[in-house]
Amino acid sequence: MSNNITSAPRDAQWREELRKKLSAKERTSIPRVKMPELDPNYRVTCNEEVNQGLNAEQAVVEASRCMDCPDPQCVTGCPVNINIPGFIKNIERGDFQAAAVVLKETSALPAVCGRVCPQEKQCESRCLYHKMKKQPVAIGYLERFAADTERESGNIAKPAMEAPNGIKVAVVGSGPAGLSFAGDMAKRGYDVTVFEALHEIGGVLKYGIPEFRLPNAVVEVEIDGLRGMGVKFEKDCIIGKTLSYDNLHEMGFKGIFVASGAGLPRFMGIPGENLNGVMSSNEYLTRVNLMGAGRADWDTPVLRGKRVAVIGGGNTAMDSVRTARRMGAEVAMIVYRRSEDEMPARVEEVKHAKEEGVQFLTLHNPIEYRGDDKGRVNMMLLQRMELGEPDASGRRSPVPVEGAVEEIPVDLVIVSVGVSPNPLIPNSIPELEVSRRGTIVVNEESMKSSLDDIYAGGDIVRGGATVILAMGDGRHAAASMHEALQK
Repeated sequence: MSNNITSAPRDAQWREELRKKLSAKERTSIPRVKMPELDPNYRVTCNEEVNQGLNAEQAVVEASRCMDCPDPQCVTGCPVNINIPGFIKNIERGDFQAAAVVLKETSALPAVCGRVCPQEKQCESRCLYHKMKKQPVAIGYLERFAADTERESGNIAKPAMEAPNGIKVAVVGSGPAGLSFAGDMAKRGYDVTVFEALHEIGGVLKYGIPEFRLPNAVVEVEIDGLRGMGVKFEKDCIIGKTLSYDNLHEMGFKGIFVASGAGLPRFMGIPGENLNGVMSSNEYLTRVNLMGAGRADWDTPVLRGKRVAVIGGGNTAMDSVRTARRMGAEVAMIVYRRSEDEMPARVEEVKHAKEEGVQFLTLHNPIEYRGDDKGRVNMMLLQRMELGEPDASGRRSPVPVEGAVEEIPVDLVIVSVGVSPNPLIPNSIPELEVSRRGTIVVNEESMKSSLDDIYAGGDIVRGGATVILAMGDGRHAAASMHEALQK
């Protein structure tokens, strides 16, 4: 963890003088803070967190940039409706504990969101500074700072809790949607049990996101906070196999929130995908992140490569290729069929990947993999692409450049072109309405399914989305289920 955080910057007099002397013009003249980072040459040798966090003085100065708008649009850009000006102004005043309390009013995972949420597309995209052609307030950095400071102080506050009401509700899956739902229902007084199929709590936060971006210790503290609120967790329990829908009724659960995610990988259906050395990002990251592959004291096997290609352009692709570098890849490549401008990965993740020596083969698409006489992949054929005319939505689709095919030697290919919903719950409950894509159909306002006691959110509904959107689904579902159960 960062050792830059201190309990308070300088002293109270300095903070008060800073607040008083800053006019609106002076606030807007302060440059946006830069996040301290590990050196790229060092960080590819280890799993330490790349972003090191702000120290207290940096956080106070950055918080002072906030204009305290009368109509804060940043809040409307947040799927969980965090009181962003409220927590930022507490940081500016030097009351870091109060800032953490404000965050916990609406977010069960502030230290997680401060690290992995795409703030540049959400809250920060609505910041008033954009109208001034200036960089927005670093809301994500400040959220992380407040949560980290609270955790490192050891004085972790519990949010306001209503009296227990004796009503049992079940959560299927312990990813961000499930944890968000569990936190909100616990605050309302419900008896909440989260059922997790794997041996670790956290879902995609544990198996899908590397520790150099989101340390497991951070996730564990957030989960412990939920335990302190009374949330119970059951591991190694597969709803639809270990326990059925009817079993949950027999156990007295009055409502069920399904947040089982989208854990089935997709492949492209091209020749050679069955060769050894061609695997999904789901398998690769799960082996490394959750099952300890590559660590000295773990026996989990994982294929390694000197020339590794990752197919895709999202955050999972960036996580995979950066993991490959840390696993010893001498050449690590991103292969993406569109241009870098269309790449869905966060700008920060692309920047970090480039700093770590990752090569970007944009406007390329694999059409075949070839292997050696032992059945191990050793070559990929890439079709060069170009962007065609815009379609009705204005998006330019990639089209092949005739005759432009390249052969690139590889010894490991990681496919990261999307995921499909986990089918266990839909298959085990025939009455549940499911879309053609295998997602659970819900009312978008209430998140209620075709069955009155089942609500759903996150990737099992969206088919693949961000942590914060999944958390928003969990909050909306909790409010709707609460309303229904109180009638």
